[in-house]
Amino acid sequence: MCTGAVVLAGAGLLEGKKATTHWAFTGELAERGIEVEPDAIFVCDGHVATSAGVTAGIDLALAMVEQDHGPALARRIAQYLVVFLQRSGGQSQFSVHTRARPVADGSLRALLDDIHADPAREWTVPVMARKAMMSVRHFARVFSRSVGVSPAQYVERARVEAAADRLASTGDSLDLVARDSGFGSAETLRRAFLRVLGVSPGSYRARFRTTGVA
Repeated sequence: MCTGAVVLAGAGLLEGKKATTHWAFTGELAERGIEVEPDAIFVCDGHVATSAGVTAGIDLALAMVEQDHGPALARRIAQYLVVFLQRSGGQSQFSVHTRARPVADGSLRALLDDIHADPAREWTVPVMARKAMMSVRHFARVFSRSVGVSPAQYVERARVEAAADRLASTGDSLDLVARDSGFGSAETLRRAFLRVLGVSPGSYRARFRTTGVA
């Protein structure tokens, strides 16, 4: 469970296998040459199973019960535990900060900071390339290689992060959250949330909204 996957990797038990661990340590696991599924709640590969975090171990245990004894028993146990038999979305919904590779290039780092400071701004590739003082073609190539995702994907994730913070900390309407985070409409916001986090904005708010928000 959780960072125990790192111990398994150190013991050589994950060689040639897929695995996961807590979102904050997936990079460390990948550095050990393990094929990591960073958004998975749990992963079963052969006789080895790993889970994203401590509570995700419950999800893993229920999956094992279901595999060995069927869904009826697994569902009954889940009811006794007052948990979902299958929770929606992956663990990325619990790590709203964009998980990008560390960037050495100073101009790119400054650009990423600017995107997060003002995600609603018009961040087209030409605008970003100009900000980074590169040609459009060179910028697109360098950005993807350095950050690990395309410029458009990074901007979308930054906007999802901003929207997620608003949903969890305010009672603002979805239309207002969408507009202020750069999506333009609630429908565009909804599609982006499903694509990036695997849950709808409404489900995210219900799960993570701060107690006492009006």
